[in-house]
Amino acid sequence: MNSLKHFKAQAVIFDKDGTLIDFHAMWGGWVVYLADQLENTSGIKLRHALYDMMGYDEAQGKVRANGKVAAMPMAFLRESTVELIQSLGQTRRQAEILVEECWFIPDPILLAHPFTDMRALFQHLHHQNIKIAIATADDRAPTQAMIEAFDIEEYISTFICADDGIPSKPAPDMVLTLCERMGIDPTHVMVVGDTTSDLKMARASGAGLAVGVLSGVSHALDLIPFADVLIESVEELLTYAPLTGLSTEESSKRLSDFTPGIA
Repeated sequence: MNSLKHFKAQAVIFDKDGTLIDFHAMWGGWVVYLADQLENTSGIKLRHALYDMMGYDEAQGKVRANGKVAAMPMAFLRESTVELIQSLGQTRRQAEILVEECWFIPDPILLAHPFTDMRALFQHLHHQNIKIAIATADDRAPTQAMIEAFDIEEYISTFICADDGIPSKPAPDMVLTLCERMGIDPTHVMVVGDTTSDLKMARASGAGLAVGVLSGVSHALDLIPFADVLIESVEELLTYAPLTGLSTEESSKRLSDFTPGIA
């Protein structure tokens, strides 16, 4: 945690699923239930093919770090499901009708299990004049519903979702757009996420600090090549209080001494 305190953030950009809320609770059960619906409706044995395509590990009951459901937007997952059903012998139209009948969005309130008291976390950052933004591969409607459910809307300066028409992770566009909206240079921004896509986005955008969290789908070895700092959970940011009074040279020197690992 001491390493974080040497970076004075003017804003923190959070990923959502796997970072602020439990990814497996939200999306693992969704993949399983979608498979149930598709098989029961069509009579086609597609469960294991769907799991493999989505990146769901049935044995562990978890989403794989490199799986599509871990990083891809809903529109992409839906199209991939249509293509999968086509590959199993159905026409394009048959596949589209089946997916239309069975597709659903996971409940963003019932299934959202936060890793910490989000209101307390955002309040803590807000009191230090640190702006807060969210960059997520989820769509806007469920993201807005989650924000309202946890009563954190007043603390969030802006957020970008997969269906906003902005190139998604690992492209830098989400971070750059959020920084432009907040009027903050990316070098003064901390980006926090649980996947390599989050951290690659941070690096590509020139973000000042890329923080990997181990609460989501990725292991430390996945994140180390792209992270400046690793933490177990965003709960650790409840004690984030950057040091003040360092010159630019001192700050740069201390940042250059970072060794990716647990903060």
